[in-house]
Amino acid sequence: MNTKVNIAGIEWQNPVTTASGTFGSGIEYSDYVDLNKLGAVTTKGVSSIPWTGNQTPRIAETYGGMLNAIGLQNPGVDVFMKRDLPFLKKYTSKIIVNVCGKTTEDYCEVVEKLGDSSVDMLEINISCPNVKEGGIAFGQNPCSVEAITKEIKKYAHQPVIMKLSPNVTDIAETAKAAEAGGADAVSLINTLTGMKIDIHKRKFVLANKTGGLSGPAIKPVAVRMVNQVANAIKLPIIGMGGIMTWEDALEFLMAGATAVAVGTANFNNPRATLEVIQGIEEYMKKNNIDDILEIIGCVNQ
Repeated sequence: MNTKVNIAGIEWQNPVTTASGTFGSGIEYSDYVDLNKLGAVTTKGVSSIPWTGNQTPRIAETYGGMLNAIGLQNPGVDVFMKRDLPFLKKYTSKIIVNVCGKTTEDYCEVVEKLGDSSVDMLEINISCPNVKEGGIAFGQNPCSVEAITKEIKKYAHQPVIMKLSPNVTDIAETAKAAEAGGADAVSLINTLTGMKIDIHKRKFVLANKTGGLSGPAIKPVAVRMVNQVANAIKLPIIGMGGIMTWEDALEFLMAGATAVAVGTANFNNPRATLEVIQGIEEYMKKNNIDDILEIIGCVNQ
């Protein structure tokens, strides 16, 4: 039985990774999860310099999910390369670094520094606000998506995955822009913008007012968008958004994703990724499926 998938020339032993921002760099989870069993580990966002993130409170529970406005707090690429990368290199799972920035130059600086490292793939978080364009997220304008993809590709030594924002009118147009810019793969969806108000205090729950909605509540939207993109471009897709179980993961694969990322589920079940992998394998055995490729995009055939 084959569970291996190939994304932009990088072979994963199975189609399951972690969603950025929900798994750190794997260090915090290594007591609960054998990282060798994952297809890949996707790190928390890494920027060119340390980011302190947003003011607290910056987490709020909602029906069927959660809001976060962490603000991509991280110690910066230099600390990541010195502290986290040596840890990840001990495992056989592929290493995907999520890259964030406030300008195109910020992204390119991180990508260039990681160029000769043991990182396998780069995931570019284009939901970051573009400070040179008045704070509008890079990923909300197809022209910006194509432009930043082209620029990053000039510096990248590893395959580039563009992480698409769902906060757009037409996700397919964004995906086409990433493809036109030379992306090697896309991942989607990032969080949906949401808000929560405390009716007793008559104030916003999050200090940032808005935050990113994740969890089971967004899964139907995510599956629909993955399917739209699968029918619009030829690039491999890493699907994510509300995956809590192996059944959820299979929906994304059948919709056209080559791999999946488990995110919010890690917070209430540290072993969620392993359970998803095991569930997919058992489903394949039960249904006499010899190759995972028989599942990928099957509803589109």
